[in-house]
Amino acid sequence: MVHLWFQRGLVAVVIGLMAGVVFSAGAAEPAEVSFCNDVMPVLAKAGCNLGTCHGNKYGKGGFKLSLRGQDPGTDHATITREMFGRRINAVNPDESLVLLKATTQLAHEGGLRFRKDSAEYEVLRRWIAAGMPDDTGAAPKLVRLEASPSERVLVEPEDKVQLKVEATFADGSHRDVTKVAVYETANTLVSVSHDGLAKREGTGESTVLVRFLDQQLPVRLAFIPARPDFAWKKVPANNYIDEQVFAKLRSLRMNPSELCTDSEFVRRAQLDLLGLLPTAEEARAFVADKHRDKRAKLIDQLIERPEFADFWALKWADLLRNEEKALDRKGVQDFYHWIRQSLAENKPLDQFVREIIAARGSTYSNPAANFYRSLRDPVTRAESSAQVFLGIRLQCAQCHNHPFDRWTQDDYYNWTTLFSRVQYKVLENNKLDGLDSHEFIGEQIVCMAREGEVKNARTGKEATPRFLGAATPEFGDDRDRLEELATWVTSPNNPLFARSQANRIWFNLMGRGIVDPIDDFRPTNPPSHPALLEALTKDFVAHKFDLKYMVRLIMNSRAYQLSDEPVESNREDLVNYSHVIPRRLTAEQLIDAQHQVLGVPTKFSGYPVGLRAGQMPGVATTSRRRGPSSSSSDKFLVLFGKPQRLLTCECERSSETTLNQAFQLISGPAINELLSDPDNRLGRLVASGKPNREAVEELYWTALTRPPTAKELEKAVAYLEKAKDRRAGLEDVTWGLLNAKEFVLRK
Repeated sequence: MVHLWFQRGLVAVVIGLMAGVVFSAGAAEPAEVSFCNDVMPVLAKAGCNLGTCHGNKYGKGGFKLSLRGQDPGTDHATITREMFGRRINAVNPDESLVLLKATTQLAHEGGLRFRKDSAEYEVLRRWIAAGMPDDTGAAPKLVRLEASPSERVLVEPEDKVQLKVEATFADGSHRDVTKVAVYETANTLVSVSHDGLAKREGTGESTVLVRFLDQQLPVRLAFIPARPDFAWKKVPANNYIDEQVFAKLRSLRMNPSELCTDSEFVRRAQLDLLGLLPTAEEARAFVADKHRDKRAKLIDQLIERPEFADFWALKWADLLRNEEKALDRKGVQDFYHWIRQSLAENKPLDQFVREIIAARGSTYSNPAANFYRSLRDPVTRAESSAQVFLGIRLQCAQCHNHPFDRWTQDDYYNWTTLFSRVQYKVLENNKLDGLDSHEFIGEQIVCMAREGEVKNARTGKEATPRFLGAATPEFGDDRDRLEELATWVTSPNNPLFARSQANRIWFNLMGRGIVDPIDDFRPTNPPSHPALLEALTKDFVAHKFDLKYMVRLIMNSRAYQLSDEPVESNREDLVNYSHVIPRRLTAEQLIDAQHQVLGVPTKFSGYPVGLRAGQMPGVATTSRRRGPSSSSSDKFLVLFGKPQRLLTCECERSSETTLNQAFQLISGPAINELLSDPDNRLGRLVASGKPNREAVEELYWTALTRPPTAKELEKAVAYLEKAKDRRAGLEDVTWGLLNAKEFVLRK
């Protein structure tokens, strides 16, 4: 049988080549089928070159294609010559394995990919009959892909829209590729037929990814209930943020919620800017203030408080992997204090990042150099820098061209080699033993070698240093790569940097990025509000990357100040900022708030008593030198999602709620230690002799930033009056407040 297949394969190839000559010479024959621009789209449409099928790294059933058709030349050789050409039968094209299996005339694990009477079958058959011509390198390249409509709002009863896709090639030709384009949906709210008819399957917003050859683009669709009684409730816009947000809400037939109350606002503002609850005195004073501009004034006051630098330094310390195993304890302290000081003096964000990227020298005397100390190889430096500073996830392009973005393998390695000459001089390493080769304790010098490039995994040759998607200078020995890179990354003319940082600030205040995830900018992950993101980007650049300016702008918008209580039309909305989506306090916010309510100083292993979780330079870790941490506070932080800073990604911080967390709040050692501390706020209330009514009001203002309702006050006072032990009664009331959703959530 093998001998027969071998013979058939050789005959098929020879006759196929002869047939190619005949068909190309006959002027009366139909236009020649292009392998690159006709056959490759058929393979993509049928799903043959997806990662779940023959595009898998190892192929399927011995047949391997390039992922999503990224290498037509190799695919042509695989189909026509591999396995002695057994997949093709040029003598009788209908007997070709590629057709028999795809139509399930022969058993095929991938199932039916197209029918024998389909256009896909006919394209492949004609190409085989023509001798399998290879026009790789000769076929006109796809230069532009357009889909219409690019976005559409469909209001019931309208439930479908026909997409039209047009391709423009380098030779100036245009082609309707609607029926051969690939359609992938972001969720189950929409389905798309073979020929591009998008149909409603639910209510809400969805994105359809349209793909043809090596280009892809998103089509945004919104399916809106009729809401015959809907009437737009005109609300004032505080700035252009509101104009953009409300314009979209109106098009989606949603009204924004009402403004939050003053007590909700002061709590929200302090948690977002300082990571702390307002004190009872601060909350009462703000609520009692009758000035119309008190919210704007509060924002200005909070931004200038030292806790602002503490809290926002914590965010950057997470992203820059400021943890003790890689940096050592002194390095962590120095790096954190440098970050905090930069924010305290309102250093422009472009300057802040420029100093990090270009940093060299001692990790002790030039703390910014610790960024490279924690990233020990060129690949990690390249991927981390792109993700944090440009909002680009390059990881997929290491092994093949990025399947969802424009970046190629060449882009990946050319970018990576920019970081390849970073070297380290280890002046001393005082680690406890030799078991962990990645642990360093002692000063290091970050420096640049005069040579050394990474090799491109695709070509096997040394990569050429290049910026991502931009003109790049020639890097001779007289040019400082990191200085040049730092200047390009933070340039006002580089929209990647300003856009990603504006989006990050928005995320920290609004709870969700305009592009989300916030470090995954690509055409296939479009922004929810493109015009708003563009306006924020330009504004950020115009104000010289001023973090505090952006914070003020966003917090003064009405969109930021909306209530979390939905109205009927926006009840299902999670992405359009029609109302605030409650989110759990971060690990640091939660434990600091608990200690603040009970008036007990925080205690973390290796740090002085009273240092808040939001002020910790590093991560509480288990070390062979200090032994495992036994602090309930340290364990609390880990349980509630404080990142270990092993990734350069916001995703490392967990905001999920778990059953274990619930048990910890209900009866865990951390909360029990706080409640039973003899010197806490409850002990002082008992000692002061304050009436039960005043004690309850103080606890409510301190924990929930509001007074108790009449019903809450009545029940709490009655409970305390019946309690045999007043201290125990106060503990019970406080326990209830610390477990209330109002306390655990930022609303």
